[in-house]
Amino acid sequence: MAKPNYSFEKRQRELAKKQKKEEKLRRKAQPGDAPDDDEAAGPDAPVENAAGDDSAA
Repeated sequence: MAKPNYSFEKRQRELAKKQKKEEKLRRKAQPGDAPDDDEAAGPDAPVENAAGDDSAA
């Protein structure tokens, strides 16, 4: 039976982690894209009144 190559497996895991991290950073660097999760529908979603407009009050 062949001996397992733990170094190769560890390197593959590290590369996968690095690739996932870089992809996440790329997604965060593009603010024009719509977010994947429901962050936009949170309690502070109405951004129009955040500039100090008192016309809604």
